[in-house]
Amino acid sequence: MSDGKRPRVARLLQHGATLLLALFLVACAADKPKPAPLEAYTPSISAHLQWSTAIGSIAFPLSIAARDGRLFAASSDGQIVALNAQSGAELWRAQADAGLTAGVGSDGRLAAVVTRNNEVQVFDGARLVWKQRLPAAVATAPLVAGERVFVLAVDRSVQAFDALDGRRLWQFQRPGDALTLAQAGVLMAARNQIVVGQGGRLLALDALRGTVNWDVAIGTPRGTNEVERLADLVGPAARVGDRVCARAFQNAVGCVDIARGALLWTRPAGGTAAVAASAERVVGGDASDRLTAWNAATGEVAWTNERLLHRGLSGALAVGASVVLGDSEGWLHVLSQADGSLQLRLSTDGKPVLGTPLLHQGLVLVATRGGGLFAYRLP
Repeated sequence: MSDGKRPRVARLLQHGATLLLALFLVACAADKPKPAPLEAYTPSISAHLQWSTAIGSIAFPLSIAARDGRLFAASSDGQIVALNAQSGAELWRAQADAGLTAGVGSDGRLAAVVTRNNEVQVFDGARLVWKQRLPAAVATAPLVAGERVFVLAVDRSVQAFDALDGRRLWQFQRPGDALTLAQAGVLMAARNQIVVGQGGRLLALDALRGTVNWDVAIGTPRGTNEVERLADLVGPAARVGDRVCARAFQNAVGCVDIARGALLWTRPAGGTAAVAASAERVVGGDASDRLTAWNAATGEVAWTNERLLHRGLSGALAVGASVVLGDSEGWLHVLSQADGSLQLRLSTDGKPVLGTPLLHQGLVLVATRGGGLFAYRLP
């Protein structure tokens, strides 16, 4: 690519085929650059590990959900675990009847997962309540809200089910592209709507009927072939009040006012991982792990940081005046939102940090590919 960025592996779904294809967009794995060495620094803030546990290998990114002091996690082999968020104590454990393709969603009581058999399965504690067959594969954790379970499939279809009995309530789908990204997308509840990614566009769907309330483009497909034109929104989106910010895969970063359904700003930006957002900054890395911070109100660049190049950074999370990112060696990097300087570095289990860290009740929750769950308390 002309900007010197080296995209990572992208998982794509080709309609009409039965396999998920792993494609390199530019270079082969053997040509991957070496990660930047860890820089020496003097910690400027403190943190401590509140608890850690393990649940089994995790191959998908969005493996953690949290609600009302409860933490829900799922492993690739179908184990679903509910934990006390403050202590890490196990509350219950369930087993899906097949391996999973996406993480767990929960409203604090019910937990929903999607299996490799394309079934959404809903549990009330350790008890399976219902399951329903889906028409397409799923890479995004289900959303459980308002006594409904919402599922975003890789073909971009959205389905709503009654959370208590599994009855299908509605389905939304637009004409699809030949290729779509088999990566966790945007699916969230906000202002009594379901905010969902459809290609490079952010839509608000009426939660009761599945009709479109508004439709805003963050990324615009461009390129000479179907792979280059991929611009699917990458989840999770980051919300601060009525501002929702998201990345369009290898295309752009932008923010939308969800109260008005209006685009606030969008900027060209490569990258494949989710961005962080606060009242002051939007922060994310490109495909080479070059970090950029944008002014949250205007989209103007505030700073860049090239000290974590090629470290396989996770999605970013805003925590107070800091931003937290994991890497492929299991490190957590805590940077200043003001200028991008390194404030603190924390270790996990040495396995890649998956998806995006989660903030709940003052704890930063992290999952690794080895199945490790870690809860850190930052200032």
